[in-house]
Amino acid sequence: MAKQTDTHKKLPHYTLGDFRHLHREPDDSSSFGYNNISPEKKIKGFEIYSSEGLVSAVGPLKSDFYRMSITLSGGVDVQLGLEQFRHQPGTISFTYPGQVFSKSNIQPGTFGYYALFEADFLGSFVPPDQFQEEFPFFSVDGQLFIQLSTAEITQVADFVAKINEELQEGKVGREKAVSMYFYLLLLEIKRSYVTQGLHLTRTDIRTGYLIPKFHKLVSQYFLQKRKVADYAAMLGVTPNHLNRTIKEATGHTASAAISTMLVRESKALLRYTDDTISQISFQLDFSDPASFTRFFREQTGQTPLDFRKNA
Repeated sequence: MAKQTDTHKKLPHYTLGDFRHLHREPDDSSSFGYNNISPEKKIKGFEIYSSEGLVSAVGPLKSDFYRMSITLSGGVDVQLGLEQFRHQPGTISFTYPGQVFSKSNIQPGTFGYYALFEADFLGSFVPPDQFQEEFPFFSVDGQLFIQLSTAEITQVADFVAKINEELQEGKVGREKAVSMYFYLLLLEIKRSYVTQGLHLTRTDIRTGYLIPKFHKLVSQYFLQKRKVADYAAMLGVTPNHLNRTIKEATGHTASAAISTMLVRESKALLRYTDDTISQISFQLDFSDPASFTRFFREQTGQTPLDFRKNA
């Protein structure tokens, strides 16, 4: 497929400052949270929105910040790396920096909230280098989707309302209040996370651990590691065992999962950058543009150029 090297030029990671045009409608006039907020009320490192004014599809793309999506009604498909989930009322999903993310198929009547933030924003409560340990659902080893009860999601929505109130008003200490309410919101989610046992380490790879862990590792390392043997070594199993387990559970080989992530990276580069096909092929460590074009056509049924023209 692609040759192995230690040098990779990755897809650009969007920051909060250059991300708005990718997730909000150009003529969006809604006033919830950070949307259309006056410059003097903006808070560094934190943004929160309602789904009103959200574009119909986002990604696949990467960002340098954390993301949390909350669904109160309706449904939407969210894909984080190789993991897919259908949001329904009470679903919350989490994204950590550098993760390939996409959202699509938003049902009519869907409503919810989403927050975009940097770890430094909660530095008064959790040191940035300990953030993922404090809130493991924002890490590669955590459960990236969680379903809350009606009472729990109501409590979370109440904190969102308090955050919005503080954002819109100019009261003394508003930035501290926003960070405090957001910390309490995450703490409420963590309590449910722990109650549901999602924080527990799964040690038996034969009973459901191997497949999600493999998918998480591929989502994280697919640009550096292209061989099934690499992931088998990381998981402490043989390549044959890994292939057999993945094939039995998903109907696809382990190498197909690696190819899937490579295709998503390719599509994002084709859609969100002006790099030539030749440049992209070398960024992704293909031996030449023809090899990349052949791989892309085999996986998608169209050439990279055709995809770019229609994206």
